[in-house]
Amino acid sequence: MKPILQHLVEMTGHRDHLRLEVSVLSTLQKLSGIKAVRALELFTDKGVAHVRPRTWVEDGQLVSTDSEAAADPRRELLEQYPELCECVKSQGDSALSHRPGRHTLWLPVWMHEKVSTCLEITQSRPFSAHKLEVIKGVFLVYQNYQNLLDYSERDALTGLFNRKTFDEQFSRTASGLSSNRPQSAEALVTEEVASDSEPAQNWLAVVDIDHFKLVNDRFGHLYGDEVLILIANILRTSFRSHDRIFRFGGEEFVVLLRNITLARAHKVFNRFRETVQEYDFPQVGRVTVSLGFVGTSRGSPVEILGQADQALYYAKEHGRNQVCFYEDLIAGGHLTAKVSNDDVELF
Repeated sequence: MKPILQHLVEMTGHRDHLRLEVSVLSTLQKLSGIKAVRALELFTDKGVAHVRPRTWVEDGQLVSTDSEAAADPRRELLEQYPELCECVKSQGDSALSHRPGRHTLWLPVWMHEKVSTCLEITQSRPFSAHKLEVIKGVFLVYQNYQNLLDYSERDALTGLFNRKTFDEQFSRTASGLSSNRPQSAEALVTEEVASDSEPAQNWLAVVDIDHFKLVNDRFGHLYGDEVLILIANILRTSFRSHDRIFRFGGEEFVVLLRNITLARAHKVFNRFRETVQEYDFPQVGRVTVSLGFVGTSRGSPVEILGQADQALYYAKEHGRNQVCFYEDLIAGGHLTAKVSNDDVELF
């Protein structure tokens, strides 16, 4: 019992979903008789339910993938896992499969009545009642802690990531480009193919709702909150599952767009802007957004965020309802680059 408690202490010391996932798998792997452990990601692509391994054991070590789910060659149809498929449909808490020499337990992680993660534990013998009790006890600690982490990372109104999580997500998602990462098969960014002459990279955009104070003043904060929720929903449907969207507070949002070319980034951001422009907001009517964006390959998070902000404010001061790229504004002489030296900005 003492080793399990030690592992639980270590597991709940993490403040990151992926590290917590690796930690719980490591804990389960050390239980006697366990043959294999995996964390599976459940997702829908073109209306069809799929599953793919996100963290697994390879050469004795736990490894995780950072590839986009819909393009992962390891993905399989969820229907190929009939016991798990039925468990998800019935919103069950566990599923068991018995094959000769291979007995598998699945434990889906339910969050907000949805499941996107499932732990898979396999051993060569049937699970005893005591073994199931121990495994499910460890799993419940993990699931409760995942929910706590998720709650602390989310904006209460929109459900998007909050400002507090930005630095961590930025360092993981935005700074570094994996040129061999598979491209998403999702809509909105699949029409164009990156050319050899235009490399793909990551982009940071700051989005601001135009004249939002007038919305609150004219219609009240209740309708203002509804506009924020609807904008958040449009953001979710306009970008891919492996892009990252944050609410920075008030009417400002930030998007981390991963691994596409500049031309495609322009199209994706403008497509989002046009979707907002054409949306009929209840009672309020038409609302527009302004957006400034910049590449993330050079500079610290503070510098990159500041550059996107500069591009945003240029858009707002020159007509609103438009997308402005920082480097274009610098090249055109519309903005002057700031050179940062620690806490001192030199102009």
